[in-house]
Amino acid sequence: MSTALTSTAPQPSAFQRALATPARLIKPKLGILMGLFLMCAALSYLSPAFLTTSNFINVLRQVSTNANLAFGMTLAILIGGIDLSVGPVLAISGTLAAGLIALSGLPVWLAVLLGLGCGTFIGFCNGFIISRTGIAPFIVTLATMQIARGMAYVYTGGNPVSCYVDRFNAIGGGHIGLLPLPVLYTAGVFLVMCFLLYRTKFGRYVYALGGNRNAAVYSGINIDRVQVLVYSIIGFLSAVSGIVLCSRMYSGQPTIGNGFELDAIAAVVLGGTSFSGGTGTLGGTLLGVFVIGILNNGLNLLNINSFWQLVVKGVVILLAVYVDILKKRGRSGK
Repeated sequence: MSTALTSTAPQPSAFQRALATPARLIKPKLGILMGLFLMCAALSYLSPAFLTTSNFINVLRQVSTNANLAFGMTLAILIGGIDLSVGPVLAISGTLAAGLIALSGLPVWLAVLLGLGCGTFIGFCNGFIISRTGIAPFIVTLATMQIARGMAYVYTGGNPVSCYVDRFNAIGGGHIGLLPLPVLYTAGVFLVMCFLLYRTKFGRYVYALGGNRNAAVYSGINIDRVQVLVYSIIGFLSAVSGIVLCSRMYSGQPTIGNGFELDAIAAVVLGGTSFSGGTGTLGGTLLGVFVIGILNNGLNLLNINSFWQLVVKGVVILLAVYVDILKKRGRSGK
């Protein structure tokens, strides 16, 4: 007599789902895609300027900054953390690069390298403190947010640092054809981040850490190293955005980046990344970036007061988190 053996097929991990076929990737995003389409349709009806080529290029240029920050924020939220310091890190990195060129006379390449190093170092410090002390990422990055902003004010004396050096200004103000260089930078960042997250051990460790921290520890993953790497990458991407933005504005400004962390977090949660960690994709984040960017652009075209724009974005974040909660309840059957 033979005994029939039955087995339950293992469920795919969040990492494996991220590598699924395009059709399976698109299906969970149908809601946000539909919302994006409806928003574009409404704005094209309300404002004739919305569908123009110049406005489309302007939207791409504007979303490029938030996209870099949001890609980094995705990593933080995937491991169950968060980074509130991206805006001030952007500010100190950009103003440092501009100041070193305009005030100290350093070569552009060296100033840019030091600006990138500054942002990466602050991100490294975030990850090191979080991993070594056990202090919640919210608290650590909240403190770093204040420190980095204060450093930007101290370095500049609270005043913009003008920088009219062609090689520096071309970093953020140049074009290739119709496409601004910041858009091309962001496209490159997206491809590199996708490779890191979906084709390397580091990406598997990120999903494992966010999915089940204890299981990740027992499986031999060095979670301290993963956290340090994640926050270092966030600091580097913030520095990239800061240097490009200050280059476009011909000056380093200590006030730049205020509220940028809000847009980055909104884009990530709109894209379907769970605040509890372990679930989310960079493709979803990119969609979220476009939703936030087009929303900002549309509100500006409609001459909506900037204070009301903050209210709208706050409501969007609240709704996105609530939708995430509803999805979890649906999966758990509660």
